[in-house]
Amino acid sequence: MPRFTSLDDLLGHDELGTSDWHLVDQDRIDGFARITGDHQWIHTDPERAAKDGPFGSTIAHGALTLSLCMTFLTEVLQVESVTFVVNGGFDRVRFQSPVRCGARLRGKVRLLEARRLGGGARLILRTTAEIEGERRPACVADQILALYE
Repeated sequence: MPRFTSLDDLLGHDELGTSDWHLVDQDRIDGFARITGDHQWIHTDPERAAKDGPFGSTIAHGALTLSLCMTFLTEVLQVESVTFVVNGGFDRVRFQSPVRCGARLRGKVRLLEARRLGGGARLILRTTAEIEGERRPACVADQILALYE
């Protein structure tokens, strides 16, 4: 069920919601490495990462963490009247904490700015990727989207 019935409903909120938790396990990290070609050992070699790495385990790629922000956004930003969305990119991305293999992440989405367009709205949204049990987030990303009704 959509969280919002219309753009007017959506634009009436600052805090848009929080996604479910998502596990970042070695299978997900390895799959991302296969897709991107980034097989750096800090991501894909658990034994070496445990022995030689600074985090005690493998960690997710920063780009994987950023990609999960899109997953979080699709869970939170559901508007019944919207027929399509255009991704305008990211204005600002900050990686604040490594995501260790086995961690769970969720996203909190906040509306920073909105401007009506013909038939829709241009939004700037901030997604904060939280790590379960950690004080500092994994990532904070500001994204530009255009939503059309």
